[in-house]
Amino acid sequence: MNSLVRQRILPWRHTFSTNSRHQTIKPISELPGRISPSYIPRPQNTLLSLQWPFPPRNILITKKKRTPGITNSLIEYSNHLHSTYPAINIILEPGAAQEIHSQVPFPIYTYTEPPPNTSPAHLSDKTDLVCTLGGDGTILRASSLFAHAATVPPILSFAMGTIGFLGEWKFKEYKRAFREVYMSGAVDAYAKLSFPDPLPSSPDDPLDKPLSYADIRGKSMGSSRNARILLRNRLKVGVFGPDGNRINRSTNDGDTYALNEVIVHRGSSPHLKIIDVFVGGRFLTEAVADGMIISSPTGSTAYSLSSGGSIVHPLVPSLLLTPICPRSLSFRPLVLPAETPITLRLGEKNRGREVEVSIDGKRISEGIGVGMEVRVLGEEVKSETGEWCGGVPSIVRGVVGMEEKEEDHWVGGLNALLKFNYPFGDQDGGGR
Repeated sequence: MNSLVRQRILPWRHTFSTNSRHQTIKPISELPGRISPSYIPRPQNTLLSLQWPFPPRNILITKKKRTPGITNSLIEYSNHLHSTYPAINIILEPGAAQEIHSQVPFPIYTYTEPPPNTSPAHLSDKTDLVCTLGGDGTILRASSLFAHAATVPPILSFAMGTIGFLGEWKFKEYKRAFREVYMSGAVDAYAKLSFPDPLPSSPDDPLDKPLSYADIRGKSMGSSRNARILLRNRLKVGVFGPDGNRINRSTNDGDTYALNEVIVHRGSSPHLKIIDVFVGGRFLTEAVADGMIISSPTGSTAYSLSSGGSIVHPLVPSLLLTPICPRSLSFRPLVLPAETPITLRLGEKNRGREVEVSIDGKRISEGIGVGMEVRVLGEEVKSETGEWCGGVPSIVRGVVGMEEKEEDHWVGGLNALLKFNYPFGDQDGGGR
């Protein structure tokens, strides 16, 4: 590829130093293809087991923006992955790549920002594993990068944000957490592979030692102690204008997938909206409200919860239909089977003639008029052959050190974050 063509693909490249081959940003199109793991059902347990056919190579890391402390953590994490797993390639979002490429001694890969309502080119075809450094918003942003892909790579999340309801790991655990994910399902398969020559070093921490299968064979988790996967169902969303043309158009004209919710709301209009609601193809009601929320079980603890919706366990295949400030107090939130199609249509009686539609916090379009429809269906997470696919595979705690635990972390995390029955004030009378 000549320099002129490369500058057209990566217009920022001319600002980089050409004296060092390390301090560069490369396009993800140069990376090898994606390695997709298998998700194996486990007896008497609702979690799945992660099993790699080959070691993952291309790691996408997303971070919370405009947070210097997390930027430093990103540099630390990237350096650890490169020195300990020399075959790994680091993929960053364009802004993060520009921010740290000159501070790491190896190339960084990134993509060109896509047009609205589309996903970055090549990203879903190249990414083996996603790591997030931030809060729930960072996980949602990472998921939205694959909003037009039928399958999402496994996501390893480190809670470094404000709430952290979806985050599983503390950042200080990153070395052990990543090694357990990297070695998940690796017994004889990895032993037959050759690893790059390790870089010379004398690390104090054994988890910083350049990877050699002989070094960690006795510590690999094996086929019976793989990393655990909580498969979070997404929503399959189609937005159509009054003329019947699709608005959330992607490169393949497919639906958009949402991890949290799709919202039809009045936006800046002062008027309530009149929305015709259809469930399973049948007319349910004419809702008069500020808007309507259709959320997944994962999104049940987000905007839907603030609007009075139920809390639903992420493993319950369902859709939540929640009105936003309805005029009639008799309109209550509904929980429906995931395979039930829901349609929201902007009715003819509206005084304000337009609404706004947001999918996972991203506004699809302004000024969608009367006759607009939002069609939502739960995502299928099993193939015709019975294999687990689709959804957002979230890596959760299943193995701690050499001990295996089968606890439901969602239950403990729910009470810790929402503080059910938490006492008011100092109940012991011994204030500090």
